[in-house]
Amino acid sequence: MAEVILRRVTKEYRGGVVAVDDVDLAIHDGEFLVLVGPSGCGKSSLLRMIAGLEDVTRGELLIGGQRVNEVPPRDRDIAMVFQSYALYPHMTVFENLAFGLKVRKQARAEIERRVREAASALGLEELLSRRPKELSGGQKQRVAVGRAIVRQPQVFLFDEPLSNLDAQLRVEMRAQLKRLHQQLATTMIYVTHDQTEALTLGDRIALLRDGRIQQVAAPLQMYRQPANIFVAGFIGTPTINRISGNLERKGDSFVFRRGELRVGLPDRLHGAAERQGDRPCILGVRAESLTEEGSGGVEGEAELFVTIDHCEPLGDHVLVHAHRDDVPLIGRIGADSSWAAGSRHRLVVDSGRLLVFDAESERNIELDGREPMEASQSASRKSSEKA
Repeated sequence: MAEVILRRVTKEYRGGVVAVDDVDLAIHDGEFLVLVGPSGCGKSSLLRMIAGLEDVTRGELLIGGQRVNEVPPRDRDIAMVFQSYALYPHMTVFENLAFGLKVRKQARAEIERRVREAASALGLEELLSRRPKELSGGQKQRVAVGRAIVRQPQVFLFDEPLSNLDAQLRVEMRAQLKRLHQQLATTMIYVTHDQTEALTLGDRIALLRDGRIQQVAAPLQMYRQPANIFVAGFIGTPTINRISGNLERKGDSFVFRRGELRVGLPDRLHGAAERQGDRPCILGVRAESLTEEGSGGVEGEAELFVTIDHCEPLGDHVLVHAHRDDVPLIGRIGADSSWAAGSRHRLVVDSGRLLVFDAESERNIELDGREPMEASQSASRKSSEKA
């Protein structure tokens, strides 16, 4: 196992294009860290620098305490799994798994042992004599993962390995990768644009935007306490509802106000609301906090009469797409509810789960005025300084 530390790492391409911008990050021994973000955010460039496939323009990169900026990929003791399976079509599964060990001139008995162990961990024992053309997409991806496992590296790197699989296979492979990490207890860094993969796989998530890390946190922490409105909108399905307005005092408490709409804030936000004052803000309401009365939501001080645009039945619940005035909203109601497009209905707000963001900085006002990086990466920065 090895800790991977990035100290103010920057990647700049020809023409002044900055793909990764001054990133500080510490990935701990045995951790499964997911790098997530929209296309072009810099996550793959970051992974390729760790792998040694891209040069670091500025900053320091350490693996297992060793600076590796100038160390070639083959000497970094890492193994990488790509989106493309890249299997040798003329070789059997066994030969594909064993190829890297043969190149490194491992003893035949050692190759046999490692290949059998990897095949057992990935359920490939019955496929060892087959060739890639005889395998399904999921089986091919497992062989690609197995080829990395037999190396027994300090760090595993995954670059969107499940993108070519259908929905059901992605779910199965996610579970397989999670079990594999528990068995191997090796440092794993995983790149994806799929926030569902990030939430289900990662011990922690690092969310990037325009080459900068917006927040590093455990999945539930990032979902419940996003550093800014971008994080809140990217993590979670469907995306969070956003309502622009202001805060005002009401006796000993505070309410969010937009026109005639009033939403009472929970006690945990009162200190932050005091600091925010009357500056414009954005109220964040997740779909599960905007529900029909009696559907399990906790009634806050607000009720919203909305006009229904359309509904999405999803088995155990229905997502309601609606609007109030010019504000689009998504709520969550019971599976048996049948609300027609164009009808008006009452939704209630679970005020205990509300989020409030400053309209100008887009930061979560609960962060006590700290920068998102200060709030989310203090532990990583301390770890980096100790190394």
